[in-house]
Amino acid sequence: MGVQITELLPKKEAKLEDFSNKVVAVDAANHLYQFLTTIRSPGGSFFTDSHGNVTSHLIGLFTRTTHLMKLGIKPAYVFDGEAPKLKKLEIKRRAEAKEAAAEKYTAAEKEGNIEEMKKYAARSTRLTREMIADAKEVIEALGLPIVQGPSEGEAQAAHIVAKKDAYAIASQDADSLLFGATRVVRNLSIEGRRKQAGTLGYSKVEPELILLEEVLTSMGITQQQLICLAMLVGTDYNTGGIKGIGPKTALKMVKEQKTPEKIFAAAEWGKHFDYSWQEVMELFESPKLTDDYELKFRPTNTDKLVKILCGKHDFSRQRVEKQLEELGKTAAPKKQKGLGEFFG
Repeated sequence: MGVQITELLPKKEAKLEDFSNKVVAVDAANHLYQFLTTIRSPGGSFFTDSHGNVTSHLIGLFTRTTHLMKLGIKPAYVFDGEAPKLKKLEIKRRAEAKEAAAEKYTAAEKEGNIEEMKKYAARSTRLTREMIADAKEVIEALGLPIVQGPSEGEAQAAHIVAKKDAYAIASQDADSLLFGATRVVRNLSIEGRRKQAGTLGYSKVEPELILLEEVLTSMGITQQQLICLAMLVGTDYNTGGIKGIGPKTALKMVKEQKTPEKIFAAAEWGKHFDYSWQEVMELFESPKLTDDYELKFRPTNTDKLVKILCGKHDFSRQRVEKQLEELGKTAAPKKQKGLGEFFG
């Protein structure tokens, strides 16, 4: 879901080329969900291989990642570990919502209502362990690093950026700012488009760079106050936030009340949640992290990729080999011309 405060954030327009020769920590779950939600058949169903395994996320992962690599961008994929207790409540709520959407999708399918099918297909998306395992297999074959976070992948990715082991974190959500990520890049997409909420349609977008320092300066608040602002609006740890408080009202309250104690007293936190605001804040200020990772980039194993994608998941051998051939050419110096054809 992500915290809904992006309208308040100062953003800089960017181009994909701006991230060339830079390591970008990718919030893996965030990106895989994007692919599962957007890469569907006209009726909204997943693409699958001959064994019935979902391949929508692999199509997006392989296509986007190889194009980014052609531009010299170095993606490092960061995965979730065990979710915090409060996040598990949100996961349960989402699962129930997805189940309800799946039932409506089935009903729409029986009626032959394509538009309703598209709508509820997007809302019923699930990322399974098998999908994650398949994605990791492709990432490893591409020669890219995988970091396994002990808990929230986005917190771990933010930690990697804060340590300057990566230039920015790639995520659509603003949560990474709450975890202390100094740079966030949104819309790191090869297509220049983004799925419209609740549908399988797209709108044109360009990459955006958000700098934590500029966010805090422009708002006139501290990092802790930014967390308070997000909690008032609602995070994955306190879904829905405080009823009746939107982003602008939350910012005003934070600046007026200043300290967390006064902010949440004024918001009457206890009337909305049966757990303390301190529990939520601690998850942002002191998340479970690890320094046991290595961002090492290895040569792409083309044979293994062909075996995985074509042999195991029925991808077009011709298309896969063409992508890998182009990737091999651009891996050599002074061979960057002609890449525009892949971004049409």
